[in-house]
Amino acid sequence: MARGLLRNRDGAHARVGFVELFFDLVFVFAVTQLSHTLLEHLTWLGVLQAAMLLGALWWAWIDTSWITNWLDPERPQVRIMLFALMGAGLIMSTSLPEAFGDKGLVFAAAFVSIQVGRGLFTLWAVRRDEALRRNFQRISIWAVSGGVLWIAGGLLEGQARLIVWLFAVAGEFAAPMLYFWVPGLGRSHTADWQVEGGHLAERVGLFIIICLGESVLVTGATFAGLEWTPAVVAAFASAFIGALAMWWIWFSRAHHAASDIIARSDDPGRIARRAYTYGPILVVAGIIVTAVGDELSLSHPGGPVTFTTAAVLIGGPLLFLAGAQVFKLAAFGTWSPSRLVGAAALAALGALVPVAPWLTPLGLAAASTAVLVGVGAWETLAGRTTPMDGE
Repeated sequence: MARGLLRNRDGAHARVGFVELFFDLVFVFAVTQLSHTLLEHLTWLGVLQAAMLLGALWWAWIDTSWITNWLDPERPQVRIMLFALMGAGLIMSTSLPEAFGDKGLVFAAAFVSIQVGRGLFTLWAVRRDEALRRNFQRISIWAVSGGVLWIAGGLLEGQARLIVWLFAVAGEFAAPMLYFWVPGLGRSHTADWQVEGGHLAERVGLFIIICLGESVLVTGATFAGLEWTPAVVAAFASAFIGALAMWWIWFSRAHHAASDIIARSDDPGRIARRAYTYGPILVVAGIIVTAVGDELSLSHPGGPVTFTTAAVLIGGPLLFLAGAQVFKLAAFGTWSPSRLVGAAALAALGALVPVAPWLTPLGLAAASTAVLVGVGAWETLAGRTTPMDGE
């Protein structure tokens, strides 16, 4: 039975199942909660806390996507596991705005139940596969060890919780980098992480769409509640076009070609770990920060540009382009001139803000959107004359 829970590796593209899409709905809510929390706490401390919570959300989601790359979500046992994770994920998402307040223990307990429960279930499911069984022994030990930090932080308050959770988040990021090394059990090997590139690329692409959808949701909800003056309409158009441009850039030929690179690789786990486990986190952060900036530009399109407003209006697209470059470098080992130039243009725009008092949030948002559109157009035009995403 345990062997039957694994996907059938017949060389065909492992399609994303409806139950996986259903699972992702929890994270639509989670991303919305996170963007609203960041909007309400636009301070250095608020940004740090939001980054830590995003790290927890990301690892809860990406680790599950790796599991469903190995396990068949059409099997009843795997579906039940995903439904259980959805319930815990909904509790985690609901408690997210108060994670550094009264609901810290609830948030930590929900997150730990996801990480530990999923690892132990998979350890049982792959018990007859020697390589995977040893791999998930290590993963489960890391999950339990990290869970101790998360629960301990949930029991603490204030700065103590922040410090403990910083170590906990660092552990989540470090575990795959260290190949889940455990004393006595050694380390895992990416050669044992046989993944289907098309499935993982599609799963990450769907998560990017979730984040972009949240951005559109915030834009539409804010716009609907405002008086539709010319400035507000222009800010709405800028936000919508910016979301389209980010979709355009991410779903370029590089996104599709990366799954082929994994399929042809002798060590697909190594590329998948770099490109899809670590690469997209900056992209996701950029989309969330951009959504916050869009809401600010919609609410005060003609107001003064404060440091906070400039930071999110420029920082969001800058994070997105940085993440898109990291992804391309991880997947192909190449630098993208278009993304580097776009990032440089945004940095220059940021340097202009202090010496340009005439700038408004609308003007800054429109300029940032123009940079994203320019990068997308550059990559499309370059793609017509190069063999593979050689912009």
